Amino acid sequence: MSDLESAVAALRRFNRFHTRLVGALSGSLHGSGFTLTEARVLYELARRDGWLAGDLAKALGLDPAYLSRILKRFAAAGWLQRERSASDGRALSLHLSAAGRAVFHPLDAASQAEAAGRLRTLDAEQRGRLVAALTEAETLLSGTASAPAAAPVIRPHRPGDIGWVIAAHGRIYAEDYGWDIEFEAFVAEIAAGFLREFRPGLEQGLIAERDGQILGSAFVMRESDETAKLRMVIVDRPGRGLGLGKALVREAVRFARMAGYRRMQLWTNDILHAARAIYIAEGFRLIAEEKHHSFGQDLVGQNWELVL
Repeated sequence: MSDLESAVAALRRFNRFHTRLVGALSGSLHGSGFTLTEARVLYELARRDGWLAGDLAKALGLDPAYLSRILKRFAAAGWLQRERSASDGRALSLHLSAAGRAVFHPLDAASQAEAAGRLRTLDAEQRGRLVAALTEAETLLSGTASAPAAAPVIRPHRPGDIGWVIAAHGRIYAEDYGWDIEFEAFVAEIAAGFLREFRPGLEQGLIAERDGQILGSAFVMRESDETAKLRMVIVDRPGRGLGLGKALVREAVRFARMAGYRRMQLWTNDILHAARAIYIAEGFRLIAEEKHHSFGQDLVGQNWELVL
């Protein structure tokens, strides 16, 4: 099977899945009595007042005669009003009546609730991946140029972020280095201590995100009055190549200086080459190392320090 034939099969398979998912085969969307096409026409009429029938048919890719039958049904039910168009005296503009909007609102709410219910089965990272994939699919299949991606931002941690931090560490280190579940438990203990003993002004969680999708993290934690620790530094795959690791570490160092610490320390392992390169570039120096067996692996742990 050629690449094109495989792509055709995949697209058709997804189309079949999606029509089942949204209930397009049942003939009654959410039990409303509307077909999927009728519901889409109703949505467009509610979203934009004053459609011309010809323009609406083109926008939805519908046969004008088929659309005309739908509009006649809406008008007969009292949901649709027609007025002479101000821009084209030969055409009629379309407007939902108050009764039409009363019919639309519960249908729209049902669609919203169904989508939200499906998305609640996914965690934040999975929802971010889904949104990115759907956006990419829409861009590729529509033939439109992709809009420039928004620049990532680094912000203070918020409630709910720690769950992502723990999960990302467990997943990424298992996939990239084969570390076992012991490491995820190790990170969870650090994260729980951070939340439980959080000292505003002396400690800070830094979260890198773009368009609402978390891409990475770094945490400044108090060790003593003079020493801060840099912990839970990670960048997920969608954020790699953007300089986020360096930006997160640099922001953590800046925070530690402003908080009045005299030094910053961190613990890592020698196989984390990309992270070590960032620490070296920021001025950290290796002060000790020791072999250990942890997380299902034989490792060499390293302690690094930066004089602030």
